[in-house]
Amino acid sequence: MYSNPAGLLRSHGVQVTAQRLAVLAAVSRRPHATADEVATEVRAEIGVISRQAVYDALATLAEKGIIRRIQPARSPARFEDRAGDNHHHLICRQCGRMVDVDCAVGTAPCLTPADDAGYEIDEAEVIYWGSCPDCLAPNHVLPGDAEETVPDSPVEHRSYDNVIDRATAHDQSDKQ
Repeated sequence: MYSNPAGLLRSHGVQVTAQRLAVLAAVSRRPHATADEVATEVRAEIGVISRQAVYDALATLAEKGIIRRIQPARSPARFEDRAGDNHHHLICRQCGRMVDVDCAVGTAPCLTPADDAGYEIDEAEVIYWGSCPDCLAPNHVLPGDAEETVPDSPVEHRSYDNVIDRATAHDQSDKQ
């Protein structure tokens, strides 16, 4: 959590509002949360806020470099407050859990392409896909089965299919 979130917004030229402060706090509390998860957190903190206001605040904060927007393949965008460094992510194919991992090798941009095509590269975005320790555990029960296990980690453990289902349902509800 930031010691002076209002000062942080001002230093980036962002007008300070209760909604933006609440969105920033929610992203800080729940790294890698989707916009809908951020909206739920914000509503619990300040009450009524429209989905569009949350999306607008997330877009502004990401555009100004205060938070980072990550868009893994086949997944809704996620947001984190660890911005400004060139870290990467590990994502579990089974449950969708995402965790940070520091730069692959050395300092940014971490990886050197075989041919840079004349570009001056300053960042590499790497996503490692695999299975998390909880999903690899021999006694792990898949989400939706009769007896679901609770992970030891504070990170929400959910079915990757449910993430896609929620994103699809969200897209369909926006079109109505």
